[in-house]
Amino acid sequence: MNFTSKKHPLFSAVDPQLSCFTRFREPTDHYPLPERFTFPFYYQPHPLSILAAKTLQNYLTRQTDFDHNFGLEPGKSGEEYGKMFGVLVVQNHSNEIGYLAAFSGKLAGETHHSGFVPPVFDLLDTAGFYRKEEAALNAINRRIENLEQNPQWPKWVEMLARETAEAARCMAEEKEKMKVAKLARKQRREAIEPPFSPDEAQVMTTALIEESKQDHYKWKDLRKYWQQRLQSIQAQIDQITAEIQALKELRRAKSSALQQKIFDQYFFLNALGAQKSLADIFQHNAATPPPSGAGECAAPKLLQYAFLHQLKPIAMAEFWWGASPAGEIRKHGHYYPACRGKCEPILAHMLEGIELDENPLMAGMASEQVIKILYEDEHLLVINKPPTLLSVPGKGVTDSVYLRLKRQYPDATGPLMVHRLDMSTSGLMLVAKTSEIHKDLQSQFLRRTVKKRYVAVLEGIVSADDGIIDLPLRVDLDDRPRQMVCYQYGKYARTEWKVVSRSNETTRVHFYPITGRTHQLRVHAAHPKGLNTPIKGDEIYGNPADRLYLHADCIEFSHPVTGERMRMEESPNF
Repeated sequence: MNFTSKKHPLFSAVDPQLSCFTRFREPTDHYPLPERFTFPFYYQPHPLSILAAKTLQNYLTRQTDFDHNFGLEPGKSGEEYGKMFGVLVVQNHSNEIGYLAAFSGKLAGETHHSGFVPPVFDLLDTAGFYRKEEAALNAINRRIENLEQNPQWPKWVEMLARETAEAARCMAEEKEKMKVAKLARKQRREAIEPPFSPDEAQVMTTALIEESKQDHYKWKDLRKYWQQRLQSIQAQIDQITAEIQALKELRRAKSSALQQKIFDQYFFLNALGAQKSLADIFQHNAATPPPSGAGECAAPKLLQYAFLHQLKPIAMAEFWWGASPAGEIRKHGHYYPACRGKCEPILAHMLEGIELDENPLMAGMASEQVIKILYEDEHLLVINKPPTLLSVPGKGVTDSVYLRLKRQYPDATGPLMVHRLDMSTSGLMLVAKTSEIHKDLQSQFLRRTVKKRYVAVLEGIVSADDGIIDLPLRVDLDDRPRQMVCYQYGKYARTEWKVVSRSNETTRVHFYPITGRTHQLRVHAAHPKGLNTPIKGDEIYGNPADRLYLHADCIEFSHPVTGERMRMEESPNF
């Protein structure tokens, strides 16, 4: 690419000494530099990050340098899928402000594109070990595929099933014959009595015994015949099955060894000049093996390039471009935090020595937040949990509803918390003072006799007035606690909803969760197969705001002692 060509506005101001450093095309003096670097897991993009991202997005809209189907052009051929892009605002040796651009993984099947920072380790280097090992794995895959598609295999499987059924029929038929013959012999044996002489009786009894033996021998011969016949067919199947299994074990071993070899090639720098391997990072920062694709996200690639070229990181942002992946919620053009499963351990090392913005979620967890008690008796409580307060203690955070109530009611027995609300969700919760009451209330939840209603403000207009959402959910293993829609492994999740009002490009709705999965209402609101309209302030599935506009405003249950049906309501302050 010609970096000075006006054809490519993204790269027209690239520093020739640093091929990925791009100067801003407009003055940036009126943008005050941030005092601290972006907290990567929850942030509002800095104006300079937005400016860089908009320039990159403009380039992606107009570029002809690579052919990638982002799913934004109707009728475009090829598999469509969006990508995560990132920008890192940096300062060079001359104190000039510019930015770097990156994409996660591969783009248009390649790891290198002019103007984008290179990968930390290039898997697709034609002279590298990965291509050779990948070719060997692909050869094993082809051998497995050829064996599984052997036209004789399904015939043998079908033959085995047919012959097994025929064997069972023949054996059952023979067994019934033996049963009839045995009964007949019994009757003949009972008929041996005078006028038969003892010698005649002995001859007749011996004959009956011999008939019984012959039936037994016939049964054994028949069983042996079918066993040999079925074993012959099974041997044909087992031969291919064993070969497939051996190849799969070989593939697993080679794949595992290749993955470890890949991990050994990744080394990440930080601002202090320290370098760590991917394996070391996960061993010390996560205590788990690195997941597949770790180190290929935009954020580590951007920081690595900056540290390698002595560029000072100023601010960072990542955005999604294109169609959302199946099951996930990614909105075109929206900004997203770095993923936790792959990036959190890596960034913990890379950002060491850099002062970060405070985590807004933690900053909002003020100790002066008050838990309002709506109802109390000697058995239970109904409380109103404020937003940004955990239901139970979390990682690195002890302040929670549980801890406060445990201090307030030191004599209470049992787990106290009957159910939970997300930290960002406010609203009504049931609390049991004894283990017996806790057990009863939990049983009501399991039987789904507890009725809950939530009120939410959605970022957009929902055209329908009501409906039901059925989308099964499971956790995103690479980015906990994010949830995914998954029809294969997800748990059943159902939500009823009804529009309350519409105004100012927002929709207020009531949610009636039939099940209680993690992030159920948030995913059902934001997912394209749900309402396709995220809840306002949803930093995971939508856009951050001053708070998450989701509140559990009504709960109905049966009192475990009196049996009285109780209904509590508390409106939100939004």
